[in-house]
Amino acid sequence: MGNALRITFHGVRGSTPCNGDEVRRYGGNTSCVSVEAPGEDPIVFDLGTGLRYFGNGQPQDGTFSGTCLLSHLHWDHTQGLPFFVPILRQGASLRIFGPRQEDGSSVREAMNRFMAPPHFPVALDQLPGRIDFTDVADDEFDVGGFRVMSRLIPHVGNTLGFRVTWRGASVAYLSDHQQPYDGSFGATPGAFDLVRGADLVIHDAQYTPSEFAQKSTWGHCTVEYAVWLAQTAGARRLALFHHDPTRHDEAVDSLLCGARESAGSSGLEVFAASEGLTVEVPAA
Repeated sequence: MGNALRITFHGVRGSTPCNGDEVRRYGGNTSCVSVEAPGEDPIVFDLGTGLRYFGNGQPQDGTFSGTCLLSHLHWDHTQGLPFFVPILRQGASLRIFGPRQEDGSSVREAMNRFMAPPHFPVALDQLPGRIDFTDVADDEFDVGGFRVMSRLIPHVGNTLGFRVTWRGASVAYLSDHQQPYDGSFGATPGAFDLVRGADLVIHDAQYTPSEFAQKSTWGHCTVEYAVWLAQTAGARRLALFHHDPTRHDEAVDSLLCGARESAGSSGLEVFAASEGLTVEVPAA
């Protein structure tokens, strides 16, 4: 790994997991991205079905220790937790930072409602490992040697974006981000805080313009919007993320080509996130 952040995509799909030859290259698991650095316990963005595959490479003897930065509690971002084998062992620990809910309930209370009978046969507090929860909003805090910024961003319900910095290397994660309803380009100050000058931005890119026109209030954005935000905020690399479950691999290829054309000669490098892909961001 050397002196660099190592970011690995374990789930890149939005809304619901999917399977089939048509999505094999980019993958069909939902949101989960790991961030690792030398000497640090790992961080994961979100707990989607990709979390199970992240867990396959982690200690499964009760020694696992890590952190999740949870953007929000929709199914596609949480349903991997009970299948995360490292936390199914006594002695393991996972700390989750997530948003307080609009009804005032804590992230722990909300997760308790989600992971309990009749929705799931095992309650959250029955998992053998230890899970601690912390509510965050527009905050900044340390996780080991990582510096974390969290900001509330528009989606459907309280939703966070995150920025993780380690030794000057930075990655921003905005998996679900509502574009202005009229399809114009604009962003909240919090969103700009996260993306400004980032080495890597992982951003919602679920819709084409025609799809957005039909689903403008569903909490997502177009590929063009993701490119605009990364360019405007001076980011260096952009990973198109949260691919629509109906989007086959060739269609993602086409959207990527269009995104690169939109980026033009601005210096922004654009790629489409795929399961198993690892990118490194060198320390400053």
